[in-house]
This record gives sequence, structure tokens and C-alpha cells, in this order.
Amino acid sequence: QVQLVESGGGLVQPGGSLRLSCAASGSIFNIYAMGWYRQVPGNRRDLVALITGGGSTNFADSVKGRFTISKDNAKNTVYLQMNSLNPEDTAVYYCNCKAKLHSYTNYVDYWGQGIQVTVSS
Repeated sequence: QVQLVESGGGLVQPGGSLRLSCAASGSIFNIYAMGWYRQVPGNRRDLVALITGGGSTNFADSVKGRFTISKDNAKNTVYLQMNSLNPEDTAVYYCNCKAKLHSYTNYVDYWGQGIQVTVSS
């Protein structure tokens, strides 16, 4: 199994910044990608940003130019730097890891428990 430990959420004023971290652990053979999704009550869980093992990134249009994603392969950790936050960014943010536990298995999506980000004055 893969365990994901998230940190860095909280309350921030509009225009402020937060940095989310997510560390993956367990008997991991390979990680294809790690990233962040977010969800508000009553809505679906949407992609925020994703980074592959090779460093390719994908961002939601709503966060382009404001959020950056980076990773530390040695620590199996992904970081989401969120700048110029606005109230529409308020959501529960979920870490996602696409990993395989063995060379002969498929990649599986693993999820963190979620971390609250609230942007409010």
C-alpha cells in the first residue's frame, strides 16, 4: 500500500500564499505522477496540478500563473506553491499519487485524506 501524508493547509487572506506538501511512503516500485486535486461540497474532485516522474506538468486553467508544482524524487514528495490566492480557491485539497507496487502490476491511484484550504478575509 501507499500512504500519503499531506501538510500545509490552513486559512489565508486573499492575495496570500500557501505551500502544500505531500509525502508518499510504502512499498512503492515506481511513481508515475503525483499531484493535487480539490473539491468543494457538492462538486466533483477536480485536478489542480500534476507532475510526472519526468517533470512534465499539467495545471487547471484557473490556477495557471499562480500555482507551481515541484517534486523531490528522493523523498517521494510533491509540493504545491499557491500564490495570489482568492476565495474561489477555497476547497479541500487531496494529494494524488499514481504508483505501482510491483513491476508486473498496473499503476493505481492513491489518495491522501485531504487538507482544508480556506481563503477569506
